[in-house]
Amino acid sequence: MSDTSAKPKKRPFLSPGFVQAMLAGHSALGLAFAALIYVVCLTGTVAVFLHELHRWEQPNVPVAGDVTPEAVDAALRAGHEQAKADNAAGDMFAMGAPITGGRFAVNYHNHDTGAEGHWIADEQGQLVARSSVPWVNFVANLHMHLHLPRTWGLYLVGLTGVALLSSLISGLLSHPRIFKDAFALRWGGSRRLQEADLHNRLGVWGLPFHIVVTLSGTLLGLSTLIMGVLALAAYDGDREKAFAELFGPQASHDDESAAPLPDVAAMIRDVQSREPGAAFTSVHIEHAGTGGQIVQLGMHRPGRVAFSTTYHYDGNGKPLAGSDPDAGGPGQWILGAIHPLHFGWFGGIAVKLLYGVLGLALTVVTHSGVVIWLARRRDKGRPAPGWEKIWAAVAWSQPLAFGVTAMVGLTMGEELLLPVYLATVALSLALAGIASDGLVVSRALRLFGALAIVGAVGVHAHVWADRVTDPMAWYVNLGMLLCAAAIALPMLGGLLRTARAGRDRREEGASTQPL
Repeated sequence: MSDTSAKPKKRPFLSPGFVQAMLAGHSALGLAFAALIYVVCLTGTVAVFLHELHRWEQPNVPVAGDVTPEAVDAALRAGHEQAKADNAAGDMFAMGAPITGGRFAVNYHNHDTGAEGHWIADEQGQLVARSSVPWVNFVANLHMHLHLPRTWGLYLVGLTGVALLSSLISGLLSHPRIFKDAFALRWGGSRRLQEADLHNRLGVWGLPFHIVVTLSGTLLGLSTLIMGVLALAAYDGDREKAFAELFGPQASHDDESAAPLPDVAAMIRDVQSREPGAAFTSVHIEHAGTGGQIVQLGMHRPGRVAFSTTYHYDGNGKPLAGSDPDAGGPGQWILGAIHPLHFGWFGGIAVKLLYGVLGLALTVVTHSGVVIWLARRRDKGRPAPGWEKIWAAVAWSQPLAFGVTAMVGLTMGEELLLPVYLATVALSLALAGIASDGLVVSRALRLFGALAIVGAVGVHAHVWADRVTDPMAWYVNLGMLLCAAAIALPMLGGLLRTARAGRDRREEGASTQPL
């Protein structure tokens, strides 16, 4: 006989108690914010393509590439004259293709009266049409502040980002084998196991994206609160000093006397003489046409993720002290990179498509998390059919609402968009109240949603008919039709499988009947 010593069991990296606590926290947090997270993720996926949707909703205005310094200057002067005609003279804005995705936009805003104007200019700087994209603005505002009062809406979206980020972290900690099982997919069996695998795999595969987008969205949503805390902690509560430190010199209210607009073309050439390859992205003239006006000139520097580096000039074209764009350190870089990193607006259409796929994956992760919880309750003999129907209505009402509001925006304008959106969601919930189960709700709303998106394409083709000059409109229409197919085909496949199973049962029953 020989002595044998048993190998000691390897101690797990995370204790079972800790894993269970993380799983409980992950479930509670996800369920508490599920609807908000879902809406924010889905609208964020759509928002990746806001530039393309701008061109889809108003496809009869010119597309502009890189504009010359003289065209920028001409557009600002034309916009200022138009602002005076509209009694909206105040701040002036111009944005080029790197920010707008192919449009040369000129806007103005009067802070005292609230009057404003939004125009599209051609490559020569002439104003050609007022910008009219009510549906795109509706979707953007739904994502950024849920159409609540702006500050409170931003806070709520920021807190939703915190909840999502916490759910991602707790989800990782509650599944110690999540990376080992990165490619384990159990299809065709239990719905709970199938949804769990989909939930975990999509969560792991897109984890870097999920963290970057969630963290940047949280910073954007809570930026006002963060600035207030920064001002209190580092500047003795002086918010203006904190803003000046981060955003550079601000316009003075001391001199409101009339003054000519500054020579922005000369400023652009000045930057390009020092930064070869820098391209115009935006310009903001605070208190335009007054003695205290300040110019914030945005120029994209090659190799940078940020949309632009900001250069500050006074009304006479003199660079302002303390406006060195490279003196801000990491804080300035992070500030400039948040927007493009959050929306994927830094690498062309290929990056946008990747962001769209990953954003949809994060939306599916949110949806499947609730489905898993409901399926687990059913497996344990504690089904919640009411919540199953409600969650199906919440999830599948959104594509339906997008399609319906797109048709309304194309034909009736922006006043009805929010009431129509809320009514569509309310009717979807009412359907959940009378339907027999969640499967019926999801199938019905998926069918209606697909038809609504196809309807939006049809309405767009009818409204614009032969007036389309921007080919982007046709690409977006094709993309919308593909989205409608992706929504409807799995539902139709499920109906076919159900019908086939019912037919087989009937045939089997007939074969067992006595002759």
